Amino acid sequence: MKKIAVVITNRANYARIKYFLVAANKSKKLKLQIVLSGSSLVYKYGELEKNLRKDNLKVSAKAFYLLDGGSEIIQAKSTGIGIIELSSAFEKLKPDFVLTVGDRYETLATAIAATYMNIPLGHIQGGEVSGNLDENVRHAITKLSHYHFATTKKSKQRLIKLGEEKRRIFLTGCPSMDLVNSKHKRIHKNFEQEIYGTGNILNSKKPYIVAINHPLSTSTKENAINAKIFLETLLLRSEQIVLFWPNADAGNDILAKTIRDYRETRKMNNFSFIINISPENYVTLLSNSICLVGNSSSFIREGSQLGIPAVIVGDRQNNREIGNNVIRSRFEISAINKKIDLQIKKKNFKPQKIYGDGTSGKKIVKILENLQFDINKVITY
Repeated sequence: MKKIAVVITNRANYARIKYFLVAANKSKKLKLQIVLSGSSLVYKYGELEKNLRKDNLKVSAKAFYLLDGGSEIIQAKSTGIGIIELSSAFEKLKPDFVLTVGDRYETLATAIAATYMNIPLGHIQGGEVSGNLDENVRHAITKLSHYHFATTKKSKQRLIKLGEEKRRIFLTGCPSMDLVNSKHKRIHKNFEQEIYGTGNILNSKKPYIVAINHPLSTSTKENAINAKIFLETLLLRSEQIVLFWPNADAGNDILAKTIRDYRETRKMNNFSFIINISPENYVTLLSNSICLVGNSSSFIREGSQLGIPAVIVGDRQNNREIGNNVIRSRFEISAINKKIDLQIKKKNFKPQKIYGDGTSGKKIVKILENLQFDINKVITY
């Protein structure tokens, strides 16, 4: 059996890769090794081990490397420690292949550790574009990776233009789209209790907006201003607001502090605050909302396949492939609110399968079962 190590770094990362993990765990040709790391091991970002246990997925190793704080130097140092800790995990597990997903600093640490240890490396989501620091990191990971699982046709073409050999590129779609099915779109009996964090208990029968504002790592000075603009905008809304805490990118401490300050000093009776929920409940939450507001890539990916109206705010998701469900706004209170009103009036959009058809996880498993791994890649020009 081929030993396949998969590094999980955070809550969104797990949602992206879960249905590959489930399929790989059932394979008779693959032995799955899950390495839990980074913010996925930290309570304030949503500890994930209990989620994995519920999904009958076993953790093979843990890598602790996330330093506390939201500055650029913390992000850089966490990457360095990540390389050390993940190298130790790979030395212990001795995988035949490492699979990583995304474009964050933890993903870069995974790529560097695997590459320098001569372990074949596969990357999901290479060739995509966005407006954050992730753009540079993602392309660096592409050049370190030996195999690519492209999520869109355009991504595949960019990988080819980056000089990657065509035989190493597979158009599979994104495994996160495997979550989007009729079962997970429906509100189930205990849904509201399962997703509850703090604040207002969501009444899913009444209109609600899902809001996420992650930091912009390339411009951390703007995060404090934008955080206030974002919350001031949401405070003007009469609908229920489901607000997620920001991820662990540089600048997250400013955003989190702003939320805490507002929660203590302003009336936010219609707000629900969430750290982490299961990937299935997240899809359910999005599916039944009236609008998605903020800068999460899930509003573009899952949002397009669900056909839920979305307002993407700021530059974090610049140039990313979007569906008809998305309109953009600058960080300005009246502009955001006008766009929200406009999107709510449109109600739902026709679903678009830009990032996959719901079978990506199984496709990647089948490819890995039959692939003869090698690390002798060359640039094509």
